[in-house]
Amino acid sequence: MTEPYRVLARKYRPQRFAELIGQEAMVQTLGNAIARGRIAQAWMLTGVRGVGKTTTARLIAKALNCIGPDGQGGPTITPCDRCEPCRAIAEGRFIDVMEQDAASNTQVDKMRELLDGVPYAPVSGRYKVYVIDEVHMLSTSSFNALLKTLEEPPAHVKFIFATTEAQKVPVTILSRCQRFDLRRVPEERLREHFAAICASESVEVEPEALSIIARAAEGSVRDGLSILDQAIAHGGGAVSAAAVTDMLGLADRGRVRALMSCLLAGDGPGALEGLEEQYRLGVDPREVIRELMDLAHLATRAKLMGTVEPGRPPEERAALKGWAERCGMGQLHRVWQLLLKAHDEVGCAPVPLEAAEMGLLRIAYASSLPDPGELLRRGPDEGEPARPAVATPAPTRTPAPVAHLPEPAAPAARLPLPESFEALVRLAESEGSLMLAAQLHDYVRPVRYAPPEFSFALAANLPGNLAQDLTRALRDWTGSNWRIEIAMTGGEPTLREREQAERRAALEDPAVKALMEAFPGAELLSYDPHSTAAPAARRDIA
Repeated sequence: MTEPYRVLARKYRPQRFAELIGQEAMVQTLGNAIARGRIAQAWMLTGVRGVGKTTTARLIAKALNCIGPDGQGGPTITPCDRCEPCRAIAEGRFIDVMEQDAASNTQVDKMRELLDGVPYAPVSGRYKVYVIDEVHMLSTSSFNALLKTLEEPPAHVKFIFATTEAQKVPVTILSRCQRFDLRRVPEERLREHFAAICASESVEVEPEALSIIARAAEGSVRDGLSILDQAIAHGGGAVSAAAVTDMLGLADRGRVRALMSCLLAGDGPGALEGLEEQYRLGVDPREVIRELMDLAHLATRAKLMGTVEPGRPPEERAALKGWAERCGMGQLHRVWQLLLKAHDEVGCAPVPLEAAEMGLLRIAYASSLPDPGELLRRGPDEGEPARPAVATPAPTRTPAPVAHLPEPAAPAARLPLPESFEALVRLAESEGSLMLAAQLHDYVRPVRYAPPEFSFALAANLPGNLAQDLTRALRDWTGSNWRIEIAMTGGEPTLREREQAERRAALEDPAVKALMEAFPGAELLSYDPHSTAAPAARRDIA
């Protein structure tokens, strides 16, 4: 009779700690604890789905109950897999290892029923091991029923809890356990693991296909094996990158690289054509954006680290290396930010394809613009910066010209330096900078005015950066680089404060008082005590 087929995730489930990939730190801690006889009463295993929590629980149970081939062995981190306890635990029939799914047994009655057997000695093993999976699903009453037993269990009882959401487990439970956070398995380790399984199964697989599966697994061994199982069935015993891409509905990585080259070259039509091609193949536009984000991230890391991450296909390594060499850090960061914005827009847009097209056009235009800091460092005679050369040819259309800021070190002189602070305010008004003139008039208290140097205190906190705005404006107006400093205290009264003081003094003048009394409701608009008409007015009133 033909043996029923077992899926890869079950067939290749680790049977010893050495086969558990990506969890070396946990294995070392458990091995040292068992070797020194410092065995905890309870363990809490956390991590995302498919990283090996339940498998680790069974391996711990096997390590605690192994008696060796001769029946004389003790707890060990390397179980023999030949004694009766090891074989029974591996086959799921060992009476002293009890597994319970908390998701389907949340009631307190189920917990009490499970704990009724705690006081009794093991039937055939060294320890009674209680494995509770998805422990965060237990009810509050079930947790309360477990507390006292968990705090002081009998010496022959061990608890192992597994959960994907440790934050939902009461802290009173967590504090009674040794916690192990199982890590996501790196893509490189997953590729190596899947390649070994394909070799064992005599399956031909393309390296690019393994990379796609490992990336889609997101650190989960079980998820990756499920995808690999499906890919083998889909390809009839052979696994190709194109078949896996089509099966998962993913964007073709080669086409995505070509699309990224179009974006970095500012080729808007080419970017739209590449996106439309992916859309015709049934790829979600948001998935295309996500793949572009991954490439932008890898290129940025390659730029920063000076090398491409190992394990990538040769074509992708060459593309990443080229982008890292030709693009600046600012440009790559700008592409990432724009892709992130496009990803969110596509997710909430009524027509995702249109949103993706607009997002890519925005990137194609902005990705090749020079960094603002580079503009400031570049002289006015250097001309427009060259667009970065990438794998895809540059478009024939001429991009919009970029306005260059004037070089601070060698500006052209225009207006004479204002001789006084009041003249400076009038200059700002005449040049149309009314907001700057108002700030200077109302809030600036001059401390030292000696053009091109100016120090002042502020009468109140102002939004923005007055010193920077004033420096830039004076450089444009006068052609000189001014030294602007803001003092913490001191300074003369502001022009507004001076005018208010003069107004109060004017209202105390007898002539003004007489005029105000003669014309009730009149308003004082201006007052010049030095005018030749003022003494005559005082004599006439007298």
